Amino acid sequence: MTSLVRHLTFDCSDAYAQGQFWAGVLDGKLSDEDFPGDPEALVTTPGADLLFVTVPDAKAVKNRVHVDLQPQDRTRDEEVERIIALGATVVGDHRNPDGTGWVTLADPEGNEFCVERSASERKQ
Repeated sequence: MTSLVRHLTFDCSDAYAQGQFWAGVLDGKLSDEDFPGDPEALVTTPGADLLFVTVPDAKAVKNRVHVDLQPQDRTRDEEVERIIALGATVVGDHRNPDGTGWVTLADPEGNEFCVERSASERKQ
């Protein structure tokens, strides 16, 4: 094996604030070395680690790559409501009457991500 993904990196306006939001979403932990105003913030999670890096330019277009979340201990709809309470906004609701589909949300800086059905919902 030649390489492993070390973490996913996101450009942002406020690395610490983004780190706090995503640590809440993913039940992760913001590094003990990160503080408000730091140019970088690292969130460790049970899955992939996320690195947020402050850059001077604002987000201008739709993400070319985005994160898809699958709830582990709650339904898709419960997870959507929980993440909205943390500060996300709904960008697109793609849920279908038969229970399939997903919801596209945006984090506090406008980065899009999706919440899919949980594994147990997919088995129904």
